[in-house]
Amino acid sequence: MAALAPPVAAVRTAVRQALRGVGGPVLVACSGGADSLALAAATAFVAPRAGLSAGLVTVDHGLQSGSAERAAAVASWAESAGLSPVEVATVVVSREGSPEAAAREARYQALIAAATRLGASAVLLGHTRDDQAETVLLALARGSGPRGMAGMPRRRDVEGVALLRPLLDVSRDETRKACAALSLNPWDDPHNTDPAYARARVRSSALPALVEALGAGVVDNLARTARLLAADAAALDAIAAAALERARRPEDALDVTELQRLPDAVRTRVLHAWARERGAPPAALSHRHVAALDALVMAWRGQGPVHLPGGLPVARRGTLLS
Repeated sequence: MAALAPPVAAVRTAVRQALRGVGGPVLVACSGGADSLALAAATAFVAPRAGLSAGLVTVDHGLQSGSAERAAAVASWAESAGLSPVEVATVVVSREGSPEAAAREARYQALIAAATRLGASAVLLGHTRDDQAETVLLALARGSGPRGMAGMPRRRDVEGVALLRPLLDVSRDETRKACAALSLNPWDDPHNTDPAYARARVRSSALPALVEALGAGVVDNLARTARLLAADAAALDAIAAAALERARRPEDALDVTELQRLPDAVRTRVLHAWARERGAPPAALSHRHVAALDALVMAWRGQGPVHLPGGLPVARRGTLLS
């Protein structure tokens, strides 16, 4: 028996670890690129041996010529690999705002909808260690703070579906080598090298420049930074959640006196979470909005209400924020 190629073993091990504790069917999100194709092949091997059924969803964004044919080819391969059920989800990408963000939003909505319809408990996503390093750099450039620099979580639960990222400790080079070892032919998305997209510029220019200047270990170090900040953020979020409950008052108000006792990092998290509860769209809720709310708490001089995204006014009346 031929020895298992180390990259194939690395991807399978990552999938095996991610599936521990998963109690139901899973789906793989697969574009046909090297990362998600290696993930799908590993899941087809690992899931049945873990007592789980595994299917696949490939999303056709309709943004490139031939996208429907590529999605159909991915689906055909998945069926031949033993994955079931297999679906092609065709989406319409909004032309408002960032095309990257719009495509991502449409993709995740389609994946969650497919998982819900098919009864899957989890969707596996093919983001690698390199993707995580890029995310940290983008967050740093945008001034996103610790929450943004914590990068992509290994698990995020959305509408009862777990979004899992098994490959955050696996390099992009390893997924390519795994595909080669398994005689798989991945598709290279031209958007990944299109300088019109910020992530493509980071991938092709910024991160390679850092590697050249600081050594190959910079990718691991950026990904490690994300892990450390994610742990810190989770601890602070738990403290903030408890503080929010202590500060609650009737009619969805907050007690300013309680808020003033909190450290800055906890208080701003409380205000952010409270604003989201009131209906402020998370994607539109920025540092500027939270800072304005914080000024009502810590630097109130009789100023008027803060207007949150979604047309939601928040005013201070005495010792209450409402």
